[in-house]
Amino acid sequence: MLSNIVVFGASGTIGRATLNHVKETYPNATIYGFSQRKVEDKIDGIRYGTIKYNDEESIINATKAILSTGDLDLVFVATGLLHEIDIAPEKSLRDLSFNNFNRIIEMNAAVPAMLAKHFMPKLSNSRKSIFAIMSARVGSISDNRLGGWYAYRMSKAAINMFIKCSSIEMKRVNKNAIVVGLHPGTVDSPLSKPFQKNVPQGKLFTPQYSVEMLFKVLDSLNTDDSGKIFAWDGEEINP
Repeated sequence: MLSNIVVFGASGTIGRATLNHVKETYPNATIYGFSQRKVEDKIDGIRYGTIKYNDEESIINATKAILSTGDLDLVFVATGLLHEIDIAPEKSLRDLSFNNFNRIIEMNAAVPAMLAKHFMPKLSNSRKSIFAIMSARVGSISDNRLGGWYAYRMSKAAINMFIKCSSIEMKRVNKNAIVVGLHPGTVDSPLSKPFQKNVPQGKLFTPQYSVEMLFKVLDSLNTDDSGKIFAWDGEEINP
């Protein structure tokens, strides 16, 4: 039973689906949802807060907002960036730019790492607790068959390394904590919208289905799984 939950990316597709899921599954839990954008369509019972992900002082302020909650059972980082108006996944070397690298790696690797710096120490050490970060199969070096998408692939490979490194440290200070990466599959969202025509039939998931499957994975985890990356169907993804 999860009692204290924090979700980052509350205004995003997966973040909102996650908040819906935990509110329905754990109605008595204390649940926080943080996002950079103001959430217009709020879910009753969720404690919302705004945060600037690239501002460490703002992250620290978010930790202060949960001081009365007690130890955390789950921190779910559903932030991420694949494209913006002036940023698109690179198809070849000629598309590389510092702008792409700086923005994509900041959002997909540096931001989750900084959230972990301040929230991972708040995980419960008396019972199973989880710090989960959205990763992606395209971050697997051994699984890379197509190339391209340089900045995005590199950012996900980087966060996978962070997950491994931080899991080793946490084993020394909190033996009940699990640090894990999650691949949600291809979810029907603004992030995947420009690329959905290439998705095989039956592999474009609703946010609700993806989150339900991810929570089945989280429920099945034990401390030996810390530092690993899992897909929505429970398959472990190799680095």
